[in-house]
This record gives sequence, C-alpha cells and structure tokens, in this order.
Amino acid sequence: MKFQSDVSVELVRHSADDSDVVWAARVSTAGEQSLEAVSQDPQRARGLINYLMRDRHGSPFEHNSMTFFVSAPIMVFREFHRHRVGWSYNEESGRYRELQPVFYVPGRERKLVQQGKPGRYEFVEGDDDQHRLVAEAMEQSYRRSYEAYQKMLEAGVAREVARAVLPVGLFSSMYATCNARSLMHFLSLRTKDERATVPSFPQREIEMVAERMEAIWAGLMPLTHAAFNAAGRVAP
Repeated sequence: MKFQSDVSVELVRHSADDSDVVWAARVSTAGEQSLEAVSQDPQRARGLINYLMRDRHGSPFEHNSMTFFVSAPIMVFREFHRHRVGWSYNEESGRYRELQPVFYVPGRERKLVQQGKPGRYEFVEGDDDQHRLVAEAMEQSYRRSYEAYQKMLEAGVAREVARAVLPVGLFSSMYATCNARSLMHFLSLRTKDERATVPSFPQREIEMVAERMEAIWAGLMPLTHAAFNAAGRVAP
C-alpha cells in the first residue's frame, strides 16, 4: 500500500504552438497565405495574440491540441469532469481492472483549517496534532477499505461491485485532451493567482494538477500564455 501527497501530469502528445493561433486568426483576411506569414514577423504575431486575447476573439485559440496523462485522487477527477466544453477524457476503469492501493494523504504544507462562512472563507495552517490526526485517520480508513475490497475480489465478487467500498482518496489516472482556450478556462477557475481579475478559490488538490498543466502549456505557447496573464487570466 502506498500513501502519497503529490499528483503527476505528463504531456503525452501535442500539436500546440503560438503560430496555430496566428494562422487561424489571419485566414479570415489572408486565406491560405496565412500559413506563410506566421514566422516572418514574431513581433506582429505577439501583437495579434494580445489583441485577440484582450478583445476576447476566442476561436483562434481552439486550433491546437494537448493530451495529458494525469494521476490524482478520484476527488480531483470529480471536479475535473465539470469541465466539459473543449475537453475529452478517458479514465482507468474499476470495472475492468483491479485498482491499485495508492492513496492520497495531504503533505505538511497543505492548509487544513477552514475559517469563515461559505463564500467568505479562507484556509489556514493546521497544527502538528491536526496533521497527525489527518494522516492517521486516512491511513487507517484506507487500509480497512482496501482490505474489504480485496476480500470481496477473493470471494469472486465482480470488480464493479467491490470497488464501491473504496474512498475518493484513491488515486486514479486518465488521459485528458484539450485546446488552449479550454485550458485557459480551466486555469481561470482552478488556480489562485494575484494577476487574475476574477478571483478563484480552488481546492488545493486540483490546483496542483492545474499548475503542472500550466507550466507545460507555457513552454509550448509562451506568447499565448503571456497574453492570458496580461489579460487578467480570463479565457477569451
């Protein structure tokens, strides 16, 4: 049995570049010649991308693709799957394979205590006793639930039935495919950033996934990423 406090995100394949945004935007005026103009004037490309982002001309940001392999607790995927427009998902299935005993336990840096009313709350640091309680309670619960899962499997119970005893702290994995526009919308809701004009208060565990996705995307499309930040991290 394995307990871990981190998530993982891997870029599996992509077709994503700032030039994809430029030629998609220019085709309306230049036709197929827009492909030839992309690399000839980088400064002009930057200005065009900034203009499209600022004035929320969003469709040119859809002509690209990124596929990520994500490993995270099931509770993260519960939130992730709320993002439906521009996303495709394939998650590992507990109906067809035996689920492995990898479970989430928050690290010491995870803030544990919620203060305030819904809509006006904040999270603050937990003390040593609270962190110890969380780790011990989670690990004990995970051990009991996975033991029950194993007993049912050994007795011949179908995987799709036995999995019902497993908690949302169990790690799952999925392929998630999106374009830059859908990713920007995801980031605007699932990260907390001082540059954002519309504040967001994401659960920390999905924010960890979002931060890793953003770092990968920023390397693929740096002009688009910079424009997103300059425009207050609002998706076009």
